[in-house]
Amino acid sequence: MTGLTSTVQIRRSDDHVDVIALDDVRLRQFDTAVPWREFRWYRKQRHFSGSYWSATMEAPVGYESRLEYVNLLLADFDPRVVWILSQPFLLDGDDHGTRRRHVPDYLFVYADESGCVVDVKPAEKLSRPKVRDSLGWSRRAIEGHGWEYRVQSEPDPVVLANVRFLAGYRRRFQFLESEVDGAVELLSTPITFGEAVRSVTGITADPRLARSVVLHLLWTRRLHTDLTRVLDTTSLLET
Repeated sequence: MTGLTSTVQIRRSDDHVDVIALDDVRLRQFDTAVPWREFRWYRKQRHFSGSYWSATMEAPVGYESRLEYVNLLLADFDPRVVWILSQPFLLDGDDHGTRRRHVPDYLFVYADESGCVVDVKPAEKLSRPKVRDSLGWSRRAIEGHGWEYRVQSEPDPVVLANVRFLAGYRRRFQFLESEVDGAVELLSTPITFGEAVRSVTGITADPRLARSVVLHLLWTRRLHTDLTRVLDTTSLLET
């Protein structure tokens, strides 16, 4: 078994599986890929599976745990990420005489067309030998191929709470482009969140809609604020 060539197995929508040597894999080969495992929902299941509507993909993306969900949410908010696939492939290969097979949790493609493979694990499990060895092998294989590899655990709770809140305003089709663009042109930063809402009310004629527009601008990163602090009316916004 030693010296077994590492392969990537990619599933297609017709359930056909392409087996490709890791050295030969390119990101474009995932354009028509589907998740390796089917996401299932049923009563009393042990895992918290679900589907999240991604603003990045403008389509649902699956997850298999609450921790995968929150890391997916943060990736959807990350302006570097332009493409997301969950359960992207089966990695199969040799680890010093031991055959390993592993399905990563996500594949991200960045705006610079580079790839990042992500595994999501609770921090308390990372020191377990079985987990450590599997992730270590995955890291060596993926980084050896020239892609970034990340292991993500529990995020900062304040950042997560803020991003989860902003995600309610992520859908572009719910906003008038003229009002969004008008708000960007109108606002002179730095400005507090409360002041921004009052200014944008002059465009929307409705303070509730103005608040939604400002929150959408924060989601789309046309406005920025310190998300390590709880978002409120005094939060300082900048472009």
